[in-house]
Amino acid sequence: MASTVQIPLVGGTADGQTVTVELDSNGRPPLTHHHLGGEGLAGAQIYELESTAGAQGWRYRWRTAAS
Repeated sequence: MASTVQIPLVGGTADGQTVTVELDSNGRPPLTHHHLGGEGLAGAQIYELESTAGAQGWRYRWRTAAS
C-alpha cells in the first residue's frame, strides 16, 4: 500500500486548501498538482511542488492556469 501525505496549496483559486497525494518509492510527492475547476482539466490551476523548512516539508505553489 502506498503512503500518502496532505500538502497545502498556496496561491491561485485553491489557496488554503490541502490535497492528499501518494508518495513515490523514494518518499516524494508528485512534482505538480492540477487542481480541477468547473471546466475540468481545461480550466485546471497548475501548482508546483516546493520544499519548505517546516515540519510538513512541502507545499504546492500556484504557477498558472491551464488554457
